Amino acid sequence: MKIIRSVLAGFLFVMVLYFLFNTFIREEAMPKVKLTTSYGDIVLELDQENAPISTENFIQYVENGFYDETIFHRVINGFMIQGGGHLEDMTPKDDKLEPIMNEANNGLRNDRGTIAMARTAYPHSASSQFFINHVDNAFLNFRTSQVEEGWGYAVFGKVTEGLDVVDKIADVQTTSVQGYQDVPVEAIKIVKAEVID
Repeated sequence: MKIIRSVLAGFLFVMVLYFLFNTFIREEAMPKVKLTTSYGDIVLELDQENAPISTENFIQYVENGFYDETIFHRVINGFMIQGGGHLEDMTPKDDKLEPIMNEANNGLRNDRGTIAMARTAYPHSASSQFFINHVDNAFLNFRTSQVEEGWGYAVFGKVTEGLDVVDKIADVQTTSVQGYQDVPVEAIKIVKAEVID
């Protein structure tokens, strides 16, 4: 009987440790960032486990205050809202930043409400700019690494609060400014970005 009790106690102890370890890892893998915008708050849950490079890169810019006072400079209803690279007067803030590796082959999809790294035509050119998918955008997903066109755009998290704010931003009137298309007529500011969890 003592042996059975010891085995059960040991089993329970191992299960508790396993639960606590998994909880800790999960919390570590899913940091949260709040974007306080002029249209309301957007809370993002970042997927550290599947997109460690993009997540670390994004958090670094958040913690350095890089995104504060930037704008959503490209907004296309039924597609996405993009920010993280321009000030209110459309001055680029990201023209001398180091690019990161594209993690679009991580299995995460460009579905409605996900956040992904924006980039140029070259797959590994993302730095600070990001976009939030307004709808499911399957054509942005990874297809192949054999050709540059197949890389897709790296998703690294999702909106957990404030999807209504994303919808409100996506619905604004846009125009052309200094050669940039789809710029909101009224500036949509990221007043502050902060890690909250």
